Amino acid sequence: MNGPANNDASLAFHDHFSRKAGDYARCRPTYPSSLFDFLASVAPGRRLAWDCGTGNGQAARELAARFDHVVATDASAEQLAHAVAHERIDYRVERAENVSLRSGTVDLLTVATAVHWFDLEEFYSAVRRIVVPGGIIAVWTYHQSLIEPAIDTIMAGYHRHVLGGYWSERIRHQDARYRTLPFPFEEIRAPSFEAVAEWNLPRIVGFLESWSAAQRYEQEHDVSPVTAILPDLARAWGDPAATRTVRWPLYLRVGRVNMGVG
Repeated sequence: MNGPANNDASLAFHDHFSRKAGDYARCRPTYPSSLFDFLASVAPGRRLAWDCGTGNGQAARELAARFDHVVATDASAEQLAHAVAHERIDYRVERAENVSLRSGTVDLLTVATAVHWFDLEEFYSAVRRIVVPGGIIAVWTYHQSLIEPAIDTIMAGYHRHVLGGYWSERIRHQDARYRTLPFPFEEIRAPSFEAVAEWNLPRIVGFLESWSAAQRYEQEHDVSPVTAILPDLARAWGDPAATRTVRWPLYLRVGRVNMGVG
């Protein structure tokens, strides 16, 4: 790991996750290896991948198993402090819209559950400059988890009602499963993927507390918003130490860059 280098970018973005960066690293789902196998298969080369908005480097580590070199950028130094070092990953504290990568060098660009926070016009301009002709951009997100109907209903109410007034306007593309996300690239049809985890109740609570709206709520009320649903959630879950299968369908947009589209 080289870095993280710091260009003071962390001062110039809307930071929703640094305050609980450690919880974020522990309580977010991991993405399936099959997703990265697919993305590597459609990339024009395996020399350089760029994972933008890398957070704690979760996607970057998967890319490092398939590419010669990975540059993983995030505007939050606190998030990168929880990234795991890897000899083929160069972590950099940089905004998505203003990175130090050379023009025409990136074969694959990934953005995992973060592109809705970017200034899309500036970011896409950077993408066209940095990605090789015919290179790949892949952005994805997930929405609500699927466990079992009784638990899913409680968690949906937490999302809509407890946190309803605390979501950023930027989350609208995520709520729409990225269907409304501007995506001015030659789109590629992709298979369906999902993230899967075996979690107990404390891990689920940590996940719910890591959401950006939950952190806004806690800052305003000085109490975790999960307390509003915890009695019902605990009853539906049963033994807190018992693990349940948690699934998150991934909503993926994949495109070729610099092919005369957009």
